[in-house]
Amino acid sequence: MNRRELVFLVFDILFVFIGFWISGLLKHSSPLLYINDYYLAIILFGLIWILLSLLFRKYDLNEKKHLKKTKQIFLSNFSILAVSAILIYLLRADKYSRFIVIGTISFTTIIEFSFFYFWVMLKKAKVLNDDFLLPKTLKRKNYEAQQLFKLKQSKLVDPKRETSIKREIIFELGRTAYCYFEKAVNLFAESTLILSTTTRFNVTNQREDYYNSIINLKRVNDIRRINKFFEAVNDKLPRGGIFVCLAETKELRKNRILSKFPPVFNYIYYTLDYFLKRVFPKFPITKSIYFILTRGENRVISRAELLGRLYSCGFEVLEEENVDKLYFVIARKIKHPAFDLEPTYGPIIKLKRIGKGGKIIKVYKLRTMHPYAEYLQSYIFDKHNLQEGGKIKNDFRVSTAGRFMRKFWIDELPMLINFFRGDIKIVGVRPLSQHYFNLYTQELQEKRIKFKPGLVPPFYADNPKTLEEIMASEMKYLNAYEKHPLNTDVKYFFKAFYNIVFKRYRSS
Repeated sequence: MNRRELVFLVFDILFVFIGFWISGLLKHSSPLLYINDYYLAIILFGLIWILLSLLFRKYDLNEKKHLKKTKQIFLSNFSILAVSAILIYLLRADKYSRFIVIGTISFTTIIEFSFFYFWVMLKKAKVLNDDFLLPKTLKRKNYEAQQLFKLKQSKLVDPKRETSIKREIIFELGRTAYCYFEKAVNLFAESTLILSTTTRFNVTNQREDYYNSIINLKRVNDIRRINKFFEAVNDKLPRGGIFVCLAETKELRKNRILSKFPPVFNYIYYTLDYFLKRVFPKFPITKSIYFILTRGENRVISRAELLGRLYSCGFEVLEEENVDKLYFVIARKIKHPAFDLEPTYGPIIKLKRIGKGGKIIKVYKLRTMHPYAEYLQSYIFDKHNLQEGGKIKNDFRVSTAGRFMRKFWIDELPMLINFFRGDIKIVGVRPLSQHYFNLYTQELQEKRIKFKPGLVPPFYADNPKTLEEIMASEMKYLNAYEKHPLNTDVKYFFKAFYNIVFKRYRSS
């Protein structure tokens, strides 16, 4: 235990006496009277308190993990309460007031939480630094470590190392790629890790808490378990750390194949390549054949899938650019990975939507977007905004086959499963994702979750153009449905049917 932790322990003992004193006052008696009867119990209680607090490492305050520390304080004090209750029961010590025991622990816990968050506030405001209450020897060591780190970050780079890094990047990817990397990060800093690998082992094997930037020179297409690789990169970077990766997107691959072979043959080759490396991985039966033939290398990956995987693994995209027939992405770590155990990769997908009562329901649909596209909703909205009808303008997440299916509502046929399961009804507001739901007004959100969503939304009856008009249309329907449910649904169903068949209304 260091000096700072010892000081916090002394404070904590003081907090226990304050909690005991407050409990005595609330019993409408003098706390001094209880001390005479409780002094042996207080000594035993204090020892239990200190031992369990040390066991749960309660005095090792760390503002960077304050949620975890909150949990530690709660578990420690709850354990103390449990042990005290068991001892009172086993020793038949009925003379001790349960109010005093529970009150002391409760008030001490409140004081501890207040003290801890006050400590966090002072640290974040930089009123206190990390060397607070540490011995001078440790302060000096910390200072020396900081100076060494600054030296490593400085531009005094070994010329041989600089020449070697430059030569290898140009040899592997070309001078244009080297210039792009140089613009993105400080290539020659000790805190920049440059890899040329397709296995996550070469990432996890690197030093902890050392790198601020990671560059991988190998294409994402050749990484068999892409998400595991990205998760390993995320683990090595601090929040705000930069990751630069590259890939050959589906569009760039198509252009390369079509320009490589003569006419007619190029489309035959492209079709075979598409089915083997794009269609086969999506079905359980053919997926194993795909991995046997390709070992997971040179896979087809779309721009939307790559960006979606990055977002699902805790990154946000800062910049994307085509460089020398490859697609480069600069991403920044903003959180821990989602660790999605049910990624929507196959032809039939389950989308999380807001249902009745705010409950999350899984809506079945045929895939119209590229895999992992659901993670890009906020990114797409910020970049492209909404077009008429409330859809995303220039949404590159939608595939060619997806546009065809959306035009004729083929993609919505699996939603009948949700209808028979009772998640949705025939007519009703469209089930929305959490992102779209948050765009709505508070009043409409509260009104929406009172009722089940539906297969046929009021959109087809009113044909709204903007988000505001869509919200007004839904509010109008919900108000009418609240008063006359059956009549409203019948009226909207036939109006929507007429508009779809005779006026050619479409949602996209």
